[in-house]
Amino acid sequence: MTDRSGVDTGWQKLGTTLTHAGRPEAPEGGVYVNPPVERGSTVLFPSLESMGKRGLERYNHASIYGAMGSPTQHELEKLIAQIEGGTDCQIVSSGLAACTTPLLAFLKAGDHCLLADSVYGPTRRFAENMLRRFGVDISYFPPCASRAEVEDYIQPNTRIIFTESPGSHTFEVQDIPMLADVAHKNGALLFLDNTWGFGIFAPFEHGVDVSIQALTKYPSGHSDVIAGAITVANQACWRTLRDASIQLGQLAGPDDCWLTLRGLRTMGVRLAQQARTALQIATWLQERPEVAQVLHPALPDCPGHAFWKRDFTGAGSLFGVVLNSTYTQKNMERMINAMRLFGIGASWGGYESLVLPTTGGITRSFGTEQPSDPAFRLQIGLENVQDLIADLEQAFNALHHAL
Repeated sequence: MTDRSGVDTGWQKLGTTLTHAGRPEAPEGGVYVNPPVERGSTVLFPSLESMGKRGLERYNHASIYGAMGSPTQHELEKLIAQIEGGTDCQIVSSGLAACTTPLLAFLKAGDHCLLADSVYGPTRRFAENMLRRFGVDISYFPPCASRAEVEDYIQPNTRIIFTESPGSHTFEVQDIPMLADVAHKNGALLFLDNTWGFGIFAPFEHGVDVSIQALTKYPSGHSDVIAGAITVANQACWRTLRDASIQLGQLAGPDDCWLTLRGLRTMGVRLAQQARTALQIATWLQERPEVAQVLHPALPDCPGHAFWKRDFTGAGSLFGVVLNSTYTQKNMERMINAMRLFGIGASWGGYESLVLPTTGGITRSFGTEQPSDPAFRLQIGLENVQDLIADLEQAFNALHHAL
């Protein structure tokens, strides 16, 4: 548990693990602090017998063939699994692949997948298009639904409940232990896109079966890597996931894995600073007359704040802002275009501050969860907090001139 003044607590606690895990022990002859990147496709063996024996180790972090993972990827997998608290981890080519690969691994024609209405847009598109085309039944539940309401959406063939907490763009924090209990009592698995909560939410302590990460965000931290991670709770899930990953050819390149390993070393201090700045800016925005609501999980009026306070050890650098009804979408776009330190771009979790409109780009089945007034998303980077506030202030001036 944490409070508003402790949004960075979880990040600080990670420091020792991030510094020392995933590194080789120093032999007599010494060793580099950072393991070297290892690239390769073909692995040579001294005999057919040794090749066959190594081929049986596909569920271990063993070098068999380049398309089944490199030593650099395997070191990253061990570190991600340790941070998430799972048994095993599979690194894949992107954050979206981390969402889609386990869905393909665990679902078949005739199954039902129940998704939170606030999931990442590309995950929703994959479910609506590819999974439906493969004969999987898809439906959604409101992210703030009670236990009884969620149970009403369960079907006899429900195999997976897929959620994201906080919700994408709208930042609802969900009751993950409740969702896990509902899933398990109905013979289903709980999947969680835990990208926002990486390092500050322990998924497997709260009943999650499969935890998903976009390593593009916090872990790599420098906006120069595309990669994802899937971590599982037990060996049964691992074997299903690992087989599917091999069959789909899912992996990440050794250079991206190495950059992510290096980025993880400083993630704790980066995110502690970014979390503090983000909350400071979110609190400042609450007092602005132009703002109707700030969607930051650490603020009491954010949907699901009580679950954040109960389950998380910190907060992230990403949150939403809803303008009041005085302003139009065009007004907001003028404001965003006036920003100087906030770059306009997709993604988040890097060292730089970003802004992106969210109205007009959200698909929901339940309209009550979607802001009706102009809204945007802020990713807070490592810039000086007063410089960022000054940039937002001058952008608000442009908003007024747009009326």
